[in-house]
Amino acid sequence: MKKLFFIALLSLINTYVNAEEIYIAVASNFTATSKAIIEEFEKTTGHKVKLSFGSTGKFYAQIINGAPFQIFLAADDKHPQKLAQNGYGVPETLFTYATGKLVLWSLKENPEQQFKKLTFRKLAIANPETAPYGTAAVEALKAMKLWEQVESKIVKGDNISQTQQFVSTGNAEIGFIALAQAMQEGYFWEIPQELYSPLHQQAILLKKGAQNTAAKAFLDFLKTPTAIALITKAGYSLEP
Repeated sequence: MKKLFFIALLSLINTYVNAEEIYIAVASNFTATSKAIIEEFEKTTGHKVKLSFGSTGKFYAQIINGAPFQIFLAADDKHPQKLAQNGYGVPETLFTYATGKLVLWSLKENPEQQFKKLTFRKLAIANPETAPYGTAAVEALKAMKLWEQVESKIVKGDNISQTQQFVSTGNAEIGFIALAQAMQEGYFWEIPQELYSPLHQQAILLKKGAQNTAAKAFLDFLKTPTAIALITKAGYSLEP
């Protein structure tokens, strides 16, 4: 029994001696989910993770300008693929870790009715130039042939978290955000997915993390049943 305990203790010590720290850029819509995953990852591996949250487009610009991120969890597949093509990421590490869903969210009941009857003063969306969920919102509005009617009512957040904040603080009555955010409070209408391009959220190991064992371990962890359960529980779906 003492021998088994000693072996287990040595294994635990070895895990923490070899622990590394990684810096991950995370799309804002994945904030709560990534924190839950990181908690499990750190507990399991002993590695430490530093997170930064923001819009996918702004992170892309920061990465190509030398930001020290080692992993990028984007809100789309376009930006990670561009990083791989342009030499900033490791192409073979690209994979879709989650597929997001766009919803119309409000703190008041029946946001769909508020929207369709145009009984709102302001509509919040993420900036479509930098945030994939903002792009999806514009696509949906145009597909519903409502863009021209609501364009003057739109307020834009720098990212999807700020978009949610606009509604939370009353600066807008309704807003387009991710299902994962809307499940936490309030009321939402899930936008039919045929109205916007699929939000395939991809992960990629960046060149700055290519030699970091913790970075590689984290990407592997994202594919485990533990991480997948947290991702699907949050309202995301996964590709087959």
